[in-house]
Amino acid sequence: MTTAATGEAAAAVVRRPRPAPRRRGSRRTGLLAVPFVLPNLVLCAVFLFFPLVMAFVVSTRHQESLGQPYGVGLSNYAELLRDGVFWRAVLNTLLFTLGTVPVGMALGLGVALLLDGALPGRALYRSIVFLPLVISGVATGVLGSWLFDQYDGFVNDLLRAVGLGGPSWQSNGTWAMVSVIVMTVWVRLGFDMLIYLAGLQGIDRQLLEAARVDGAGWWQRLRRIVVPLLGPSTFFLLVMNLLYSFQVFDTVYAMTGGGPANSTTMLVTYAYRTGFDERGPGQLGYAAAVGVVIYLVTLAITAVQWRASRTRDLTS
Repeated sequence: MTTAATGEAAAAVVRRPRPAPRRRGSRRTGLLAVPFVLPNLVLCAVFLFFPLVMAFVVSTRHQESLGQPYGVGLSNYAELLRDGVFWRAVLNTLLFTLGTVPVGMALGLGVALLLDGALPGRALYRSIVFLPLVISGVATGVLGSWLFDQYDGFVNDLLRAVGLGGPSWQSNGTWAMVSVIVMTVWVRLGFDMLIYLAGLQGIDRQLLEAARVDGAGWWQRLRRIVVPLLGPSTFFLLVMNLLYSFQVFDTVYAMTGGGPANSTTMLVTYAYRTGFDERGPGQLGYAAAVGVVIYLVTLAITAVQWRASRTRDLTS
């Protein structure tokens, strides 16, 4: 064999085949998918993106429910920095979050551990714990206002029956916040329990049995095996509960209306009162500025969630 023939054979071996041209069928498939995706895009544009843009536009105006609006730039945001009620609402929202998220998640984990075992009637108990979650927030608030009524409420009647004086739930700001937190934890307990229960059922039972055979007690198995494996469930619940806490409205408004003396005023209830105050025309531009702040807070929480989940996926 000559040198030229050897070179041609080697080149034929090394030469890679060219990628096949894209078929027309794939483009046709993409065009066929457009009618299925387009309705969702239209709905998102109409009910999500357009209201979001309009909220920012309205927040740069002095706009009331009556009268002609006019632009004020970022004056509404500057006014927020000097608004004592706004900062009180921020503080109340943070206190509400600290009082509901850790307590609710801890109780949810405890109930999930109890209902994960071979307990007679556990399906019924799960339904009872989950039932408050399907009740509307307004109905929950009305129920809470009856339970914690300082004069004829069920809780104070029960306390007086055992010889204890009932707190002033409606006239004392601290006790009003406690009542709102208790009702919220009661409602969200079913959701926390459900997510943790799904996580518990995904843990390999052989791993727990092997740890038990090796001498690990119940607390050691819980702390070193169960809790670490429930990390994704805990992270999901943390983010969802934080978002809910910063957007809570119906239960608080139905129970206390933000009182007494703004002691239970949250960010959303303050925005509602500012924009739709029955005693005046309402400041829709200022309320929109509060709404934009709430959106930015929830966006920051979502960004932290995405970054943390991305980091966890890359390191695992």
